[in-house]
Amino acid sequence: MSKSRQPRRPSKASLENVALFYLERFAASAEQLRRVLVRRIERAARQLDEEPAAGLALVDDLIARYRASGLLDDRQYAGARSRSLLRRGTSTRGIRQHLAARGVASDDIEAALAELGAELGAEPGADADGDPDLAAAFAYARRRRLGPYRPAPARADCRLKDLATLGRAGFSFAIARAVVDCEEAP
Repeated sequence: MSKSRQPRRPSKASLENVALFYLERFAASAEQLRRVLVRRIERAARQLDEEPAAGLALVDDLIARYRASGLLDDRQYAGARSRSLLRRGTSTRGIRQHLAARGVASDDIEAALAELGAELGAEPGADADGDPDLAAAFAYARRRRLGPYRPAPARADCRLKDLATLGRAGFSFAIARAVVDCEEAP
């Protein structure tokens, strides 16, 4: 059997290494990175029977320094993540919830969604007329093979089921009806 590792007291250098390694692998908001580092400090404090206060101060300093240098930018993170979620077919309500759970401020979320609407309206031949929810609903329907993406013989029989599926995904009834009743897929 191997010996269990002795926990080490988190230092400024070790926390910075952990933070940089995490940011190399994942796009993260400032709050996400804070949660990762705080968990690490609290685990070490529990194992060493110490108070985590000194380590928590190091985390705050590190986050502030990364924000000042531009390494952590919640607005940029919110924009990139919202575009990704929209392509997957997530409603704007779902995007708001997802970003809020990751600690992004509401003004950054609203700015990202406004930017998303502007990008959709600027696309040549945009079928969604700048409405992110409608574009996301079509993407969701395509991915789940609902409405116009369902084989023609089964469309009428599955209309209510498709409306309910889109409703559970967070889309309004008007958007769900527009997608399901669309004659041909855009």
